[in-house]
Amino acid sequence: MRLHNTFGGTKDVFEPLEPGLVRMYTCGPTVWNFAHVGNLRAFLFYDLIRRHLRVAGFRVTHVMNLTDIDDRILDQAMHAGTTIEEYIEPYARAFFEDMATLRAQPAEHYPRATEHIPEMVDMISTLIKNENAYIADGDVYFRIASFPAYGALSHLDRAGLKAGARVATDKYEKESVSDFALWKKSQPEDEEIGASWEAPFGRGRPGWHIECSAMSKRYLGETLDIHAGGVDLLFPHHENEIAQSEAANQKPFVRVWLHSEHLFDATGEKMSKSAGGFTTLRDLIGAGHDPLAIRFFLIANAHYRSRLRLSDDALHAAAEQVRRLREFNERVIRTAPAVSDDAGLAQRTAEVRIAYREALDDDLNLPQGVGLVFDHIREANAALDAGRVGPSNKASLLELIDDLDAHLDVIRVEEPGLAEEVERLIAEREEARRARDFDRADRIRDDLRSRGIALEDSRDGVRWRRISPGPVIEAGRS
Repeated sequence: MRLHNTFGGTKDVFEPLEPGLVRMYTCGPTVWNFAHVGNLRAFLFYDLIRRHLRVAGFRVTHVMNLTDIDDRILDQAMHAGTTIEEYIEPYARAFFEDMATLRAQPAEHYPRATEHIPEMVDMISTLIKNENAYIADGDVYFRIASFPAYGALSHLDRAGLKAGARVATDKYEKESVSDFALWKKSQPEDEEIGASWEAPFGRGRPGWHIECSAMSKRYLGETLDIHAGGVDLLFPHHENEIAQSEAANQKPFVRVWLHSEHLFDATGEKMSKSAGGFTTLRDLIGAGHDPLAIRFFLIANAHYRSRLRLSDDALHAAAEQVRRLREFNERVIRTAPAVSDDAGLAQRTAEVRIAYREALDDDLNLPQGVGLVFDHIREANAALDAGRVGPSNKASLLELIDDLDAHLDVIRVEEPGLAEEVERLIAEREEARRARDFDRADRIRDDLRSRGIALEDSRDGVRWRRISPGPVIEAGRS
């Protein structure tokens, strides 16, 4: 497998630090609003990475953070007259619902920033001790001049940096780069909305950038195999993560950096929540688009490092492609095999399976792989028309579809009556819990998980979502 490492700009053979195990950190949502479709493109890119690593035989420990405190969240919570925890909860819940709707495999951990303040305080304390950070007017800033490698990831020209200049906001532009905030002293309104914590350097709250450095270390260690995010996070966020982590830990932070490109709307504008112009998954579903066609569009219409434009026409085209794949799959399943196999078809199917895998191994080139499969489907349909698909042909064509759907996950539709059965089992589990028969309740939960159904207990009752079948994994609250 070869991946394009943003750090050096080269496509290199990927090998994890520990053979067989990939430690991967991906930047999740800042839950001050609903995720827009551009965010979801990045999140499904993470899903593609994860799926192909597992196809390639790796075990994956995937951490995806939720930023539940930053300048925007504080401002919105203050104006809403509520705590930050109460303000963000509907958006955090909506994020998990969106990911389930789009069939994204769950990460092993979903840490929230506010649940990891001690780790951030420890890292900031180390940076102050090492003179990589300093206190100014109650705030703590990272001293960029103390880290000579700053700017290497984003190829930043450091010649124009102003020594000692400081930026306290969570985000800033390239031309205003300077020492950035690690910790912000508490303000009266912060106390009112639950956004203030004790620290040796003064009561306050963390800056945005320190969160990922502390949480990735907590769950994955000091050196990560893969760190992924949208290209908009490359600078300053990822640049700052490198500086903080390597200055504090004295070890390389990330071995491979992966960045997905922007999604643009129909007018050619980059989708942005802060700019006010964005489309959510709920908007698209409300307009009649199939969620799995949206998934196909976001991961298979363009390579992850290419820009993508959202339009109704593009979504309708994606829906048509999904329809063709499903119909072909159903046709192969229901067609009685011929007496003998077509040797030429068998050879070409084998070649397409190899070429498909090679496309994914070549920096996750799913669009190229999908194109190869569609080309072969035309030949396979002709063979089906002519009655030339024997037992082995049929099996190999279904294996090709399995290969494809291991990444796409749009072909296999829900079994008839699944929802009703799950709801019945949830009711049985609740009855067992009320009777304090916890063994039976656990058996029901584990049986559903083995079938690809995860149950989530919430204040609103029990919810369920589709996942990749497997053992119980640890996840943050949702």
